[in-house]
Amino acid sequence: MAVSVTAEKSKLQLKAEKEIKKWERHKKSQSNKLYFAYIVFIITLIYATDEIASQIGMLMKSDIASDLMAKFGDSSVGKLDLVSSLAIPFQAIGLLYRPLADRWGRKKFLIINTFGMSFALFLIFLSNNLAIYLMGACLIQFFIPHDMHVVYIMESSPSKHRARVYSVIKFFANMGVMLVPLLKRWLINTSGDSYTWRMVYFVPAVIGLVVSFIALLGAKETPAFIESRLNYLSMSDEQKRAIAQSKKAENKQGGLIPALKFALSHKQLRWLYIVSALANLGFYASINYEPILKYGYEDSGIANAGDVANLALVLFPIGSAVAQVLMGFVSDWLGRKSAAIITAFNCLVGFLGFTLGAKYGLNPYVIGFLSGVFVGSYYSVNDVLIMMIGESSPTNLRSSSISAQYIVTAIGFGISLGVGTLCANLLGNSLIGMATLCMLVPGFVSALAVMFKNVGETKGIDMDTVTGTEWD
Repeated sequence: MAVSVTAEKSKLQLKAEKEIKKWERHKKSQSNKLYFAYIVFIITLIYATDEIASQIGMLMKSDIASDLMAKFGDSSVGKLDLVSSLAIPFQAIGLLYRPLADRWGRKKFLIINTFGMSFALFLIFLSNNLAIYLMGACLIQFFIPHDMHVVYIMESSPSKHRARVYSVIKFFANMGVMLVPLLKRWLINTSGDSYTWRMVYFVPAVIGLVVSFIALLGAKETPAFIESRLNYLSMSDEQKRAIAQSKKAENKQGGLIPALKFALSHKQLRWLYIVSALANLGFYASINYEPILKYGYEDSGIANAGDVANLALVLFPIGSAVAQVLMGFVSDWLGRKSAAIITAFNCLVGFLGFTLGAKYGLNPYVIGFLSGVFVGSYYSVNDVLIMMIGESSPTNLRSSSISAQYIVTAIGFGISLGVGTLCANLLGNSLIGMATLCMLVPGFVSALAVMFKNVGETKGIDMDTVTGTEWD
C-alpha cells in the first residue's frame, strides 16, 4: 500500500513538473514583442466579432420586425422586443459558465465564445422563421456577456498603458461594426423583399469562424493566469492542503457564488456593482437607437425615413469608435473616475443630439455620428466600470467577479427593459426616445454620484498582486 501511495505521488509530481515546464515555455514566448503584436491583432478581430454580434440586432431591428413580426400581424419594434426578451434568461445561464475561465484558463473560452457567437450569426442567416431567429438570438445572449477578450487585454497589457491599449483595440473593433450598415446598403434587396436582411449576417459569421480557428492555433494563456498557475504548482503539498482548508480556499478556484460573496463583503467591489446597476437604467436606449432614428425621421415628415436612417448609420461606427478611444486615453491620463464622468456627459450629449436631430430632419451623417457617440459613450461607461472591477479583483477571481457583476447589474437592465418595452407598446414607436431619456439621465447622475463618493481610483494598479481588500 505504501509503495502504491508513493508511486501515485511520484506520478502527480511528474505531471506537475511537466505542466510547470509547459507554462514556463508559454511565459518565455510571451516576452517576444511580435507575440504581443499578434495577440493584439487577434483580440481586435475577436472584439470586432463581439461588437458586430452585439450591435447587428439593433442595427437591423426595423428590418427584422418588418419581416418576422409581420407574419403575426404586428411588425412593431415593441412587439419584437417583447418576443426577444425570451433570450434574456440565456444571459443568466452564461453567468454560470463564465467563471470556469478562472479554473480552466482563458484561451479555451476565448475560442469557444468566438466560435459560439459566429455560429449564432450563421444560424440567424439561415433562419426563415421566428423560432430559428430566436435560437440564434439566445446563443448570442449566452456568449456575448462573457467578454473573455476583455480579460485578455487587461491581463496582457502593461498597467500604465492598459486603458489606452484597450480603447485602441475597441476603436478598431467598433470600426468593424461599419461592416453592418455597409452590407445593409449593398445586400438588402430594395425591390421590397423583406427577407434579404438575413444576408447581412453571413459575412461577419464567416469572419468570426475563421478568427476562432486562428486563435486556436496561435493564442496563448494570459501572463497573469500563467503566473497564478505557476505559483500554485510550485507550492508543496502541505501548502496546497493549508490553502484548501483556509477560509480563502473557496475563492481559490473561482466561481460565481464565491466571487459574489467576495465582492459584497469588500467596499470597492460592492459599490462598483451598485454603480453598474444604476448606470444601466438607460440600457433600453442603447438597443433601440436604430428605430429611434427611423421613427424620428418619420416624425420630421421625410418620406423615405428608413433609407435616410440607413444612410445615417453608416457613420454610427465612427462616432462609436471615436467616443470609446477617447475613454481609454482620458482613463490613463486623468484616471478611471474622471473617464467615467466625461464619457457619461458625452453619452447624454450624443443622445440628445441624435434624437432631436432626427426629429427635426437634420443632416443624416451628423445624426449617425452622434448616435454612435451616444452608444459608444454608453458602453464606455460600462467598460470603465468593468475595468475597475477587474483591477479591484484578485487574479483567481477576476473573470468570476466581472461575471458576478451582471447579477446586480441585471436590476438596472430589468427595470430599463421592462419600462422601455411597456412604453414602446403603450405609447408607440415614436416615443421610445423620450421614454428612454427619462431613465438614462437619472441613472447616470445617481451612478456617478455614488462612484465619486464611495469608489476608489484603480489607475496603475498591479493586477498580479491586487487582493481586492485595499479599499476596505
